[in-house]
Amino acid sequence: MSVDAPASRDDILAAVRGYAQGSLVPAPFVPGETPVPVSGKVLDAEDIASLVDSSLDGWLTSGRFTAEFQRALAQYVGARSATFVNSGSSANLAALSALTSPKIGPRRLRPGDEVLTVAAGFPTTVNPILQNGLKPVFVDVEIGTYDAVAEQLREAVGPRTRAIMMAHTLGNPFDLDTVTELCREHDLWLVEDSCDALGSTYRGQRTGSFGDTATVSFYPAHHITTGEGGAVFTKSPLIRRQVESFRDWGRDCYCETGKDDTCGKRFQWQLGDLPEGYDHKYTYSHIGYNLKATDMQAALGMSQLRKIDTFVERRHQNFELLHKLLDGVEGLVLPRATEYSQPSWFGFPITLEPGYPVDREDLLRYLDAKKIGTRLVFAGNLLRQPAYRGIDARVVGDLRASDVVMTRSFWLGVYPGLTEPMLEYVAEVLTGYLRDRAGKA
Repeated sequence: MSVDAPASRDDILAAVRGYAQGSLVPAPFVPGETPVPVSGKVLDAEDIASLVDSSLDGWLTSGRFTAEFQRALAQYVGARSATFVNSGSSANLAALSALTSPKIGPRRLRPGDEVLTVAAGFPTTVNPILQNGLKPVFVDVEIGTYDAVAEQLREAVGPRTRAIMMAHTLGNPFDLDTVTELCREHDLWLVEDSCDALGSTYRGQRTGSFGDTATVSFYPAHHITTGEGGAVFTKSPLIRRQVESFRDWGRDCYCETGKDDTCGKRFQWQLGDLPEGYDHKYTYSHIGYNLKATDMQAALGMSQLRKIDTFVERRHQNFELLHKLLDGVEGLVLPRATEYSQPSWFGFPITLEPGYPVDREDLLRYLDAKKIGTRLVFAGNLLRQPAYRGIDARVVGDLRASDVVMTRSFWLGVYPGLTEPMLEYVAEVLTGYLRDRAGKA
């Protein structure tokens, strides 16, 4: 009895591509029945094949795909290096924690040092500041750009200020001229949260390449996805080493996964109060974490990254279409790009004009009933969230705009999976609601 020869890897991947090409075809759009989400993953057959290709290696932690993905990411952004981690939030934690390391010398961040940030942000941009015993200094944002008020940043710098850490809100770059000038003038670290902004540029330079450290997220809602995942970008090899240490349990050893004795003296170190010759692989220079991602995630990310230019262009197109359809609609403050920037928009933020006779929650419930997804602009004013009551922080100004964001702002989707008929439907439903409510006021 003959036994069929086992399928080759090429045969398996060809079969996977064939299956995926049929299974990933979207259903026709039916207004009012087909959901119009604010975000989502956009996968093709090559993405699925990459996942299977990695799984066939049987290597479940970081490996060949991780190394390739990190190099390609750094090259795309224009950073010296990229370190793959398990989420954008973990990336923020590692990016700031690295700057507290004694190994970087007298400029390291110490407990009680101040870090400038915005109140209308996402929690995990601020949480690493608190988790490292640092003091956040909150400034307000501008309605329309949803980024920090530049003059408040200048005003906020004090004698204990040592860093700036904030996000390019919804892909819209913050005023990097002002921020980088302040960093030079006052010797501040810049941690650039670019989690929502992969592909955005400021004066032609990609976000993620300006900061001493910078971050990006690969959650399915973002510009490319690895499922869960994120990355930290660095300029300095010394800081990259500390990022990797905090990612890898805080260990002092810098061997790649599956490697031993990269330093050539694994059993010859004497650090801390350990006995001489203590195994360097089990020596810890930081109180770290396990923030590592898998090679399967990196394989998906590498496939997605090859399509990043197409994804960014689709986001531009979808944003411009929504802006055109909603331009001039009474009661809406539409988004605008910061000067000198070309955002890779994560979403389309809208603020209901103060005093306009529309209740935001009623509007969002109406859109939800029409199968149109919406999201708030993150946490609104973070200082009004229960988790942040009583934290040790300094506030500049009255955060009036952050309160407006909390009560009057929301955003719609522009991700590449949305089509022109979907966006036309969104605009039609939204403007119809506003006309009806304005007529009854």
